Amino acid sequence: MDFGVVLQTNPPAARTVQLAALAEQHGFSHVWTFDSHLLWQEPYVIHSAILERTRTIKVGPFVTNPATRDWTVTASVFATLNEMYGNRTVCGIGRGDSAVRVLGAKPTTLQTLREAVHVIRELANSRPVEHQGVQVQFPWSRGSELELWVAAYGPKALQLAGEVADGFILQLADLDIAEWMIATVRQAAADAGRDPAEITVCVAAPMYIGTDTAHMREQCRWFGGMVGNHVADIVARYGTGGAVPAALTDYIAGRQGYDYNEHGRAGNTHTEFVPDEIVDRFCVMGTAAEHIDKLRALQALGVDQFAGYLQHDNKEETLRVYGETVIPALGEHVTARA
Repeated sequence: MDFGVVLQTNPPAARTVQLAALAEQHGFSHVWTFDSHLLWQEPYVIHSAILERTRTIKVGPFVTNPATRDWTVTASVFATLNEMYGNRTVCGIGRGDSAVRVLGAKPTTLQTLREAVHVIRELANSRPVEHQGVQVQFPWSRGSELELWVAAYGPKALQLAGEVADGFILQLADLDIAEWMIATVRQAAADAGRDPAEITVCVAAPMYIGTDTAHMREQCRWFGGMVGNHVADIVARYGTGGAVPAALTDYIAGRQGYDYNEHGRAGNTHTEFVPDEIVDRFCVMGTAAEHIDKLRALQALGVDQFAGYLQHDNKEETLRVYGETVIPALGEHVTARA
C-alpha cells in the first residue's frame, strides 16, 4: 500500500512545503493539496516548490475540476511540472465542490468531466487531441506522463471512473461503503472492456494518531460535513432507497446548510449533524495499532493508496508515527537472508 498526505494550501506557503518535505522523509509517496482558489492559496505554484524541495514524492490536486480552469491550461501546468521535475505529478479531478460552489456555481455534468479527463490526459501525456473542433498539441512537450484519478460517490460517477479513470478516489474510509464503491468501479471497468486491476484505488480520510477519542472526533468531524455536500447531491438525484447504501445517505438527515468559509477546517460549526459513529467510520483515528488494523482491512478490499488528511492539531506527530510504525507495517517485508 502506498501512502499520501492531503494538505490545505494555507499561508504561509512555506509551511505547506515544509510538511510535504517531512512527509517524504517519513516514507509517504504522494502529497495532495486542496484546489479551491478563493479559499486557499494557488496549489500549482506550491506544487512547484514542493517538487523543488523533494526528490521522489508525487504531487497533485485533491481534487481539481473542469469548471474553474481551462482544460488546456491545466494540462500545460502538469506537462511543465513534469518537464521540470521528471514526471512526478498526478491529477485528481471531480465535478467540483468548494471551488465552484463558493462562487455560486454548480458542479459540472459528468459528461463535461468525462471530456475534460480525455483532453487533459492526452495533452499532458504529450499527445494531440481534438478540443472544441480543433486538433491541438503542446509542441514543446516530450515524454510527459500524467494519470487522471477521478473522485466519485454516486452510481453514475462511479461508472464513469470505471470507464475512463486511471485511478479512483474515494474520500471516506468506511469499510462497507468502500467495498460497495470499489466493486461498482471494477464492474464498470469490466463492462467497458478494461482490466479492473489497472485502476488504482485511493481511499482518503483524516488520519489522527492519539488516544483521546472525544478530542480526535472534534478535530475530524469537519470531514463528515464535507462528504455530506456530495451526499446531498446524491440524495437529491437518487433518493434514499436502493441505488446508494443507506450507510452513506442516512446521516445527512439533520443537515441544514453549509458554510464554505469553514470548509475543511477543524471546529467547523456547520457539522453538528455529523454523529460520532460517522466520524469513527469515515476517518482513521486512534493508536498506531488501530490505524494498522483499519488500513489492513482497506488493503484487503483492494485499496492501493491511503491518503490521510492533516487538517487537525497533531500533524507532525501523526506523520512521525506513520513513518516509524504504520507505513512499515503495511509495506512488503523483505529479509536480507532467506
